[in-house]
Amino acid sequence: MKPSGKVLALVLLFVGLVLINYLASSLPVRVDATAERIYTLSSGTRALLGKVEEPIILDFYFSKSASGLPIAYKNYAARVEEMLRQYARGSRGKITLNVIDPRPDTPEEERATAAGIQPQLIPATGEQIQFGLIATQADQQKLLSTLTPQREQFLEYDLSQLIYSVQQIDKKKLGLLTSLPLQGTSPQEMQMMMMMRQQPQPGQFVVSEWEKTFQIVRVEASATELPAGLDALAVIHPQNLPPKLQFAIDQFLLAGKPVFLAVDPSSQYFKRQGGQQAMMGGPQPNVSSDLPALLHAYGVNYDSQKVSGDLDHAAQVQTQSGQAARFPLWMNLRHENFNATSLATAQLNSALFIEAGSLSFTPAPGLTFTPLVETSAQAGDVAAASLQFIQPEEAARQIVPSGKKTIAALITGKFKSAFPEGPPKDEKTADPAAGPKPETPTAALAESKTSSALFLIADTDWLFDNYMFDMRYRNAGMLVPMNDNLALASNSLDFISGSSDLISIRGKGTSVRDFEVVRTMEISAQKKYQEKLTALEARLQQVQAKLTELQGKKGEANRLVVSPEVMKAIEDFQKQQSAIQSERRQIRRALREDTDALENRLLLVNLLSGPLLIGAFGLWFARSRKK
Repeated sequence: MKPSGKVLALVLLFVGLVLINYLASSLPVRVDATAERIYTLSSGTRALLGKVEEPIILDFYFSKSASGLPIAYKNYAARVEEMLRQYARGSRGKITLNVIDPRPDTPEEERATAAGIQPQLIPATGEQIQFGLIATQADQQKLLSTLTPQREQFLEYDLSQLIYSVQQIDKKKLGLLTSLPLQGTSPQEMQMMMMMRQQPQPGQFVVSEWEKTFQIVRVEASATELPAGLDALAVIHPQNLPPKLQFAIDQFLLAGKPVFLAVDPSSQYFKRQGGQQAMMGGPQPNVSSDLPALLHAYGVNYDSQKVSGDLDHAAQVQTQSGQAARFPLWMNLRHENFNATSLATAQLNSALFIEAGSLSFTPAPGLTFTPLVETSAQAGDVAAASLQFIQPEEAARQIVPSGKKTIAALITGKFKSAFPEGPPKDEKTADPAAGPKPETPTAALAESKTSSALFLIADTDWLFDNYMFDMRYRNAGMLVPMNDNLALASNSLDFISGSSDLISIRGKGTSVRDFEVVRTMEISAQKKYQEKLTALEARLQQVQAKLTELQGKKGEANRLVVSPEVMKAIEDFQKQQSAIQSERRQIRRALREDTDALENRLLLVNLLSGPLLIGAFGLWFARSRKK
C-alpha cells in the first residue's frame, strides 16, 4: 500500500470511530452490564414517572466551563445528565430538562443561588462551582442543593425522591414517639440542659429522610392520647409509657393504621449517657426498652434482657489495644439475611445492627408473622447485663449457636386488643368537691376493623448517623452511606403506609461489594486461632501484672528494692513477655497469611494478564498473516 493510501486509511478509521461513538451516544438504547442494574431505571421510577400528571421542569445546573474541574466531577455530571434524559423520555413529555452552565456573574448564577443551589469548592484551584438540580411543578419547587460523586450509587433514588416530593402538596402525618434524640433536643429538654451546662443533642438524618415523605408530629412519652389525624405511628425505644398511651397505640393499630415499633435490649445511646452520669455520680439510666403488654397480646416473644450475636456476620471493630477484631454482637448482615420476597427488604444489600435483640412469634388466629431480617444459623444469645466490659473474643466464646434469630418482622392481619376490658382506669382519684365529671363514651375496639400492619424491629442504634454514614465524610458535610440502614428505615415506613414507588429505587443503595472469598477465609482463620490467641492474651496479662507488681515494690527510701531474687524474677517475666508477644505476632500473621497469599496471586494475575493477552494476540495475528 502506498504511503498516501495508509494516511487515507488512518483518516477514515479515525472518522469512523468518531461517527460510531457519536451514533452510540445518540441512540436511546443502552446495555447495562452492572450486577445491580444501576444504569437502568427501576420499576419504581417507571411507575413514578407514569403517575406524573402536571408538567415538571428540571433545571440542571453544572459549571462545566470552570477551569481545573476534576475529571470525577465531569464524568459524574455526564452521568447525571444522561440519567435525567432517561427520566424525560420515560415521562412521555411530562418532564422538561434544561441543562444550564451558571458562569460567574451571570443571571444563571444568580437564579441558581437564589433557588438554593450551594456552591462547592474545588480544592485544586480554589474556584467555586454550582452543581445541583431544581424541580418545579406549578408554584411548587424542590431542589437537590448539591450533587457529589460520593453519592453516585444513590443517584436514581435522589432524583426520584425529588420528582416525588415536588408533587406532594399534603403529606401524610407521622406520629413520632421516642425516648431517643432522633429529632434533636426538644425545647423543654433544651432549657434543662442549659441549666446543667450540657450540649444539646443534634438530630439524626433518618428523621430528615422521613420528613421528605411525612409531616412528623412529635408525641411526648407522658401523653395519655395520640394527636388527632395521624396516618402512621413510629414508636422507638419506648420506656415506661403510661397505660393510657399504650391503650391509644393499641387502638391506633386496631383502627387499621400502620405502626413502626423499634425496641432494644441494649441502647448504645443510653449506655454512653450512663457512662457520663457515672462520672458525675448520677444514677444509671435504663438501657433497654419494651412494650410487654402489647407484644404479648400480639403473640410476640421478645426478651429485653438478651442480646443476639452472629459468629458468621460479626462486624470489624477496634479493640482497646488498637487491633481490629470481629465482634459478633455488632452484626453486619448481608443480602442473604433479608427477606427476598418482601418489597421492603428484597433490594437491600447490607445493614449494621448494634447489640440487637431477637423476636419470635406464638401463632395467633388471624395474624401472619413474616421475618424480614434474620441472622445466620451461627447465632446465639448473651445476657445484656454482661456487656459492659465484654471484649470481642469473650463475646465469641459466650455465644452458643442456636439457629437463626429474627431481628425484624412484619405482622399483619386482625389484631386482638391488649386491653380486652377496655381503656385503663384513671389512677388519679377524683376530687369529691368538684362533683362528678361527665364521661364521653368511647367505643374501644376489641379487634381490628380491617387488616392492620405492625413493623417490629429489635434494635434502635441502627437509626443513628454513626452506624449509617462514614463519619469522615459526614463531618465534612457529605453523606456517604456505609450500608443500607437508611434505606431500611425509609422502606419500612413507606411500605406499611402504602408509599411503595420509592422502595425498589432505594434498594440500589450501595455500590460497595464485599469480597466473599476473603470474608470466608477470615471467619475460618478466626475460628481456627481464636482459642489459642485468647489463651495467649490471658497469659500475657498475668505476666504483665506480675511484672508491674515486682517493679512497683519500694524500699524505705522510696527506691526500688533490687535484691538478686527480685532482679532474676523480673528478667524471667520479661523473657516470658517477649516470648508470648512473639508467639502472638505469629498467630496474627497466620490469621492473615491465606488472604495475603490470595492478594499476591491476584496482583500477579492483574499484572501479567494484560501483557500475556497482548502477546498471545500478536502471535495469533502474525501466524494468521503468514497464512
